[in-house]
Parts: sequence; structure tokens; C-alpha cells
Amino acid sequence: MPLTGNLAQPSPAEEQAVRHIDTVFQMLTGHWVAQTVRAAAHLRIADHLAAGDRTADDVARRERSDPATTYRLMRACASLGLLAHEGEGRFTLTPLGEVLREGVPGSLREAALAQGAPGHWQSWGVFPEAVRVGGNGSELALGESLFDYFGKNPAEAALFSKAMSNMTGLVVEDTVALLDLAGAERVVDLGGADGALVIALMRAHPRLEGQVFDLPHVVGGAEQAAARAGVSDRFTPVAGDFFEGVPEADYYLLKWVLHDWADEQCRTILANCREAARPGARMLVIEALVGETGGPDPAAVLDMNMLAVSSGQERDLGEFDALFGATGWKRTDIRPTRSLYSLIELEAV
Repeated sequence: MPLTGNLAQPSPAEEQAVRHIDTVFQMLTGHWVAQTVRAAAHLRIADHLAAGDRTADDVARRERSDPATTYRLMRACASLGLLAHEGEGRFTLTPLGEVLREGVPGSLREAALAQGAPGHWQSWGVFPEAVRVGGNGSELALGESLFDYFGKNPAEAALFSKAMSNMTGLVVEDTVALLDLAGAERVVDLGGADGALVIALMRAHPRLEGQVFDLPHVVGGAEQAAARAGVSDRFTPVAGDFFEGVPEADYYLLKWVLHDWADEQCRTILANCREAARPGARMLVIEALVGETGGPDPAAVLDMNMLAVSSGQERDLGEFDALFGATGWKRTDIRPTRSLYSLIELEAV
């Protein structure tokens, strides 16, 4: 039998209630999207479609995946705007999907894989407990810090380092354009992973000597990146622990480092830099700044990730200034970039 009857016209209040439900439901199911994007990255769908349209069967043959579920994944990616459906089961890559290609400028492929990998994913799984006990879901979920976990899981650590290097592209161009390195001879990138930032600065300043100071399982990647960039003769990878001491330099780079740590640990890092600094040394801190409470603020949401996977946090400018002042540094300039992050320059006092 056919359906009969008519739905009552909803009132404005009812329409608003439905919109609220839809909005919150999208929030609740954000992990569905994250894992869909992760699967697309894992199957290299963007790379397979880079040269032109393909069917799910084409991709499945290349990836040795199930054709039916590969089609369902690609259909979902089309609904997200990563792919476009051209009819007859053929898909093409959209400009949005280009970001998931491997090796393109600003690629987020490794970030998609890393964010859904066990180290991050399991830490988020205990997020309510992390809030209740004061933070660091990694300690609760993994039994150790995320960085200790990476030391025992080199493949995931390499993935995370690659993701951080790719994301450095968000700020590298602006940093190279805005940073005045007059008088600097040695620049040390603390916790610099693959060294994307310091290597870019070395290429822009042919006389600059650069170092990446990071954990032993990380610095090998930086050495390889320096060789590919043709700056090995001026580059030194240094393995160490910045809680114990740092190399001497006249310019330090701290990109996305301080937000990984609690205030006490940040003071130790900054104090160690101040102790090792050459006379007149400067420092560049690159971080997201938390804005005024109550408005839309990506940094406030990013702060939840720090709570989930680390002992650190995102901070506002006043909180950063307190850390700098307590450790022998003074803020001399701050410049926004075209991304979420700000460049904060300091000088030793």
C-alpha cells in the first residue's frame, strides 16, 4: 500500500531544534570522517587518481583491496568533496583531495595516517578520563608518554615526523619571508623532526649553519632531508634531550615544541636554551595562540588534542610571556602567519 497522510509543517522552533540536533550529530561523528580520510590515505586513492579518472575496480586492483568496499569508501570520499563522481562508477580527484597526495606541498597524507594511528587514536579513547585526572591521555592509554611510545614504535614515529614536516609547510614560507637572521651564524632547530624549517632557512641564507637537535630515533631523518636539499656541508644532526641541555647557538627555533609540555617542563627547555645561548642570542617560537574565550577558536580545540596526547597545552600570549620572563627571555616581536600559527621572536636578557 502507498503511504498516506501529510507531515505537519514544522514551527520555527522545531526547525531550529532539528538544526541543533544535526549540528551536534556532526560533532559526535567526526571520528567517522577522520577514519574515512585515513582509509583513503592508506589506500593512496588520491595518488591513484592524480593522473585522471578511475573506477573503484581500478583502485582495488592496484591496492589488492575489495572492490565493493573500495567503491563504498570512494563514494563516501565524494560525499566529503575529496573526489568527484563522473558517472558510470568513475571518480576524479578534486582540489580538496589533492591535499592527500603524497609529496605535494602541504600534503596531509601522513597527518591523516598519524592522527588515526594507535598512538593518537588510543589516547583519544580515554579522553574523558584524561579530563577528570588532569590530562595526558597517552599515559592512561599507552602506559607511557607519546614520545616514549614512539621510541618503541619506529614506524609510527617516522610517520608522525613526516606529518610534522609536511605541516611545517604551513609556516615555512612565511617564516623565511619574515625572519631577519642578520648576525646569526648557527641556528638550532630544537625538536625539529626532519628539519624542514631549518633546512628552508639554510637554503635562503647560504652562509647559515644549521642543526636539528632531537631524539636519537628522529635525527636520522633530518640528516637524510639535509642531503636531499643539498645542504649537508652546513648541517649537523645532534641527538639529545632538551631537558638535559642543548647545543650552543645564536638562534634557536622552537616550532610546536612548547605546546607539548607543562609549564615546568617548558621553563626547563627555555632555561637550558638561555644557558647555552651565545651573547645576543635570539629565539623564534612558533605556536597557536588561544584567543578570547567564547568565540570560535581553532586553538582552543587544538588544546583538546594536547590534553589527549601529551602533558602540554595551548596557551594565550600572556601565559607565554610568563614562561619567557621566568627563564631569561624577552618577547621583542610577534607576527601572525597565513595559518593558525604565530611567529614570536625573543631575545636573551
